[in-house]
Parts: sequence; C-alpha cells; structure tokens
Amino acid sequence: MSSFTFHGGRLADAMAQFGMGKAPWIDLSTGINPHDWPGVGNLSVDWRALPDAGALDDLEAAAAACFGTDPAHVCAVPGTEIGLRMLGDVVPGPAIHALPSYRTHGELIPHSRPVALTDLTGAEDATIILANPNNPDGRITPPATLLGWLGARHGNGRAGGSWLVVDEAFADAAPQSSLAAHVHDGERLIVFRSFGKFFGLAGVRLGFVLGPRALIAQYRQRLGGWPLSTAALAIGTAAYRDTEWIAATRIALREAAEALDAVLARRGFRAVGACPLFRLIETADAAALFERLAQAAILTRPFDYDPRWLRLGLPASREALDRLDAALAEDGGTGG
Repeated sequence: MSSFTFHGGRLADAMAQFGMGKAPWIDLSTGINPHDWPGVGNLSVDWRALPDAGALDDLEAAAAACFGTDPAHVCAVPGTEIGLRMLGDVVPGPAIHALPSYRTHGELIPHSRPVALTDLTGAEDATIILANPNNPDGRITPPATLLGWLGARHGNGRAGGSWLVVDEAFADAAPQSSLAAHVHDGERLIVFRSFGKFFGLAGVRLGFVLGPRALIAQYRQRLGGWPLSTAALAIGTAAYRDTEWIAATRIALREAAEALDAVLARRGFRAVGACPLFRLIETADAAALFERLAQAAILTRPFDYDPRWLRLGLPASREALDRLDAALAEDGGTGG
C-alpha cells in the first residue's frame, strides 16, 4: 500500500510527498472540467457594492433555464456542500444514503443509514439520498427508476413522509440523467446542482437547491439577504446564459472521455462509469498504481474504502493524455 494519505484536491500534498517530478504535475484527482468557462476575464465586477437582489434573481432564472425547471423552485447557495449540509435542518425523519458516494451524504441527516446503491428499491421507509451521476463510479441510475421511487414518496404506503434527494453535481455533463424538470410543489423531490464541476470554476463556490417552494423558502430564510458574492452572481449568470459554450462543451467532454477510455483499454484497464468528467478503474493494487503515477507527476484519486479503485479525471490536453498513456505502459498493464 502507498504511504501517502490523499485528501481530495490536495495537489500540494502530493508534490510534497513525491517532489516536483520531471515535468509539471497533471492533476486528474478532481473530476472537474479541465477547460473552464472562458468568459470570466470579460466580466466587470463592482467589488464596492453589496450583491444586488435583482442579480440573484437573474442568476436563478439563468440557472433554471439551463436545468429545465421553474425559477420559483431554485435557490442559489454558496456551494453545493453548504446546501447539502443545511438539509438536516429542513428534512426531518429517518434517512438512508447510498454507497459508494460522497462522504458528506452520510453526515447530512443524523443517524442516516448507509445502503448499497445497487440494493436500493425506492420503497424504503426513509428519505433516500444519492448522487446521479454517482461518484466515484459514474453510475447513472435511470430517471425512470428514480421517478418510480419518487412515486413512493407520496402519502400512500410506508414512504409517505420521506423525500427523494438527488445530488446532481455532475449532471450538467450528463443532462439526460437529471430530474430537475420534475421538481414541483406536489413532489417530495429535492435536487442539488453544482456550478463549479462542469464550468471548471470550483473556486466560485456556487450551487443550487431545487425543490418545492415551501422548502425553498426555508433555505432562503436560513441563508439571509446576501448568500452569494457579487462575483459569483455575475460569473454564474453569464456562464449559464452561454448556451453555445454549454452545448459545445458537452460534446467535447464526451469526446475527451472516449479518448481516455481508449488509452485505459490499450493499457489493460476497463473504464467504468457514464459520467464524461471522470472514469473509475479497478486493479489488483490501486495504491501501487496511484504511487507509480504520482512518481510520474500524475495525481489520481484512490479510495481508502476500496483498495482496488482509482478514479481519473480528464487530461486537459493531448500531451497530458500521452503522458498518462506512457506512465500506464510503464506499469506493465496490471488492469483488472
């Protein structure tokens, strides 16, 4: 096993452990679009002014149009993590969270019970929390399946007081997976969306809660009058309105994922997942492969709860993909 303890997003830790390497580091650990939305430099932000309420309305309307839902059901939050962690205050009762997925999901509602994603039936007498597309395996649960589970959330049957909570952090890259259009006052459905992953701007700290208007009102009351910075409002609004870039990027991400799949297959690894922003591979000793790649200045994402798994984000260039190809070749093709 590798002696390196990795925490997501800690490229500095890897550099301290393994040194600078023979070439600039390639960070494939995050699953964030390596080609960020290019319009930030063209925006003018007045840092002296408090965020404007009208600008918040504009942002939520632009995001709602992208998601395919009504702005009345959308609340912007300063990062999806914040929105998720507020969930326990607004959704009472027992809960279950799907595994594997984000560690955060198990902390949202007190005493939430873990259940394997493949074992969920939708009939559980509890709020269900899952990611779709899932992380780290990129599995997409068909929307038809989720809508069946949502039907069980109504007053008939054991699940009458529970909710379906879907974390769609990666859904902008896979819009066919989203339930955003099904968010209504009559549905016990809560959807979370992330800005930073698809737009490649995680530092903006912007996310959204989608749900019935009564739930949205609870979030607004807790967030207060200025939940987002002026910069986040401006960047988010302009980016969501850039429909040409969004459409082109969805195509480009699929093509980049296919190129990564080809390299992995050539080196004996079968890529898992349907999310274009990352791939999961399984190998007999993922920790050893992680360390070998790190010694080649390529950072990937291991998982302490499964020593066979390694997740790789998209290389930002052909050169980066070729470097990954060469490093995997040196490993001798140990894929499972």
